[in-house]
Amino acid sequence: MRLVDDRTTRLFIALAAFFCVNAVLAEFIGVKIFALEDTLGIRPLEWNLFGQTGSLNFTAGTLLWPIVFIMTDTINEYFGRRGVRFISWLAAALIVYGFAFAFIAIHLAPASWWMGVAADQGVPDYQAAFAAVFGQGLWTIWGSLVAFMLGQLIDVNIYHRIRRRTGDRQAWLRATGSTAVSQLIDSFVVLYIAFVLGPQHWEMSLFLAVGTLNYLYKMLAAIALIPLLYLARAGIRRYLGDARATELQVHAAEG
Repeated sequence: MRLVDDRTTRLFIALAAFFCVNAVLAEFIGVKIFALEDTLGIRPLEWNLFGQTGSLNFTAGTLLWPIVFIMTDTINEYFGRRGVRFISWLAAALIVYGFAFAFIAIHLAPASWWMGVAADQGVPDYQAAFAAVFGQGLWTIWGSLVAFMLGQLIDVNIYHRIRRRTGDRQAWLRATGSTAVSQLIDSFVVLYIAFVLGPQHWEMSLFLAVGTLNYLYKMLAAIALIPLLYLARAGIRRYLGDARATELQVHAAEG
């Protein structure tokens, strides 16, 4: 039988591809900041943390990161540490690759007619808009990459520590527990590198307030998506069969 005809191989390719596209998209759409209250059509919820106040504003990338968490735990369950590490490094490389070509695209000489093609839509200079959207600061890019890899490597280890205690039971516990620790690190590392060490030099009170809000959002989203984790497990068992799915879980737990 050809390797590409093997259901396990196809499953890993599909999971890895979906994981990577979500991670890359989250980085690129993360340049947009949206107001959660306005999006939901509710009154602004004024928070007050560490002496800072404000409304609930998040990057658009936060819409996709909870999906990445679910994919991480699903791959961890069936393909173990090696599987998660492989797709994490692959996603990081693809993010760098994407930003490298975005940088090149920004510096290509724009066609003169193209620069004003969207003027009637309120964009007088398409080149400036393109550069602003895709030319995210290097501090933000590297902060996000470092936080992503730290979070992924921590997640996979915490997941297996909990799994050794729970066995195949309580998938929600190891998924939520690993996410709780990894995203605590991720949420604060990216902000510290991008906005405290970076040129904006945020005050520590602002850093702590925004980091706490981002962490709480990610955790609430991860908890809300727990049913997807069980749906993914059920779908994989149906696709592979109980015997093969159980065999993969046993191998994944061993290393």
